[in-house]
Amino acid sequence: MTLSLGPQTRRDSRIDAFLAASPQRLLIGGTWVAAASGATFASHDPATGEHLADCARADSADVDAAVSAARTALTSPAWKGMTPADRGALLWRVADLLEANLDQLAQLETLDQGKAWGTARFGEIPAAIAQFRYYAGYPTKILGTTIPSSLRRQGPDRQVFAYTTREPVGVVAAIVPWNSPLLMAAMKVAPALAAGCTVVLKPAENTSLTAIRLGELLVEAGVPDGVVNVVTGYGPEAGQALADHPDVDKVAFTGSTAVGKRLVTAASGNLKRLTLELGGKSPVIVMGDADLDRTVPGVAAGIFDNGGQVCVAGSRVYAHRDVYAELVDRLAAHSRTLTLGHGLAEGTDLGPLVSRAQSDRVEQFVREAAGDGVDVVSGGEQEGDLCTFYRPTVLTGVTQSMRIMREEVFGPVVTVTPFDEPEEVLAWANDSSYGLAASVWTEGLSNAHRISEGIDSGTVWINCHSYFGPELPKGGHKESGWGYENGANGLENYLETKTVVTVY
Repeated sequence: MTLSLGPQTRRDSRIDAFLAASPQRLLIGGTWVAAASGATFASHDPATGEHLADCARADSADVDAAVSAARTALTSPAWKGMTPADRGALLWRVADLLEANLDQLAQLETLDQGKAWGTARFGEIPAAIAQFRYYAGYPTKILGTTIPSSLRRQGPDRQVFAYTTREPVGVVAAIVPWNSPLLMAAMKVAPALAAGCTVVLKPAENTSLTAIRLGELLVEAGVPDGVVNVVTGYGPEAGQALADHPDVDKVAFTGSTAVGKRLVTAASGNLKRLTLELGGKSPVIVMGDADLDRTVPGVAAGIFDNGGQVCVAGSRVYAHRDVYAELVDRLAAHSRTLTLGHGLAEGTDLGPLVSRAQSDRVEQFVREAAGDGVDVVSGGEQEGDLCTFYRPTVLTGVTQSMRIMREEVFGPVVTVTPFDEPEEVLAWANDSSYGLAASVWTEGLSNAHRISEGIDSGTVWINCHSYFGPELPKGGHKESGWGYENGANGLENYLETKTVVTVY
């Protein structure tokens, strides 16, 4: 395994021109403005420590201005009076602009978050574009229903006509994480706009740059003033102010379960609607008949891609005893072939973790497990002068009660445990407070359906992992969240139903 930090061969001049506009500002009511306090915070490349830009540090005053702008825009003729067909065309224009800037957005995401350029360029940014294209088709298909009524309170010469309409839920606070910043923003902004809502987008403080660029492209596409506002800042300041704000009707959040629980409390003030995609500890079950030539690279991608900083990362592998030893050997060997390096450097498989703090957190988990007698088969070390890189790590000898098996590590660390019977592995897979995703690897149809039916999670993949599309509902059971994003479910998050009863 090697570590290569350069040169950044995929970086072009458009990135430097964008970064030169520092300090980056807030988008409020269609205008780019400094934070009311004048405060800023720095964004750095986690691979090299390079200062990328300064961003406006929003606080409650800025959040109040952004929510006010969103509230005004909600009923403005420019937005409420826009026809469904025109709203769909607007979303399609956003997708076209994202596609025209795909390379730039991928480079910016890599610099700001650390992920490998290929992950951004061929995975996440195209997936964000697909969100806008998918939901562009929905505005003309938001339908009410007519309801045959048996009410007989009216006179004999009167009848009842009842129907429903669908209306936007209102002002949405979209709070997104740092692991897949632009994609997570698109998963909230696109369906919210399709439904006719207005949005205040708050990106994570350490990955704000693609959200700012998205704001620029939304303005360029012709999104009316105030319909989408972008406030950059810290969670305890801007994020908390959004969650508490009485004029926010809904919070759509992706992040940790701990923060999700705090949002439940914050939302109680005006009973905000909540969509929460929270933590995961996804089990991966490898049956004895699995094709290891397909399984090993698939399992490896499911935990090592994006440095394991994925909510659905397959961090708990359970392998049937017939294939356990071979799987461990091949998975560890695969992990050693991966090249760590700057995401914009040729040949990089894995970039750094998002920050030194995150790398230290992963290191703490692994060191604690090793102290408890767990075997570190491969990896288990920080790399680089900044210690932001972490070697892909395979652990064995782990028990169900250990912290590394129960808490989300959010790093390139996988445990592998042998099992003998399906009933045994199902009990272990479900022995978690999380229920976000899982995968089953088998050549047997009966095994595939029996195991997937028995797993308590929002998504189960068979012979694949982390397969997503805007048409596929995504959400969690248990402490992994409330509600589903993507597909028709994703649109429902942003709609209310009104019943109208008429006597005529």
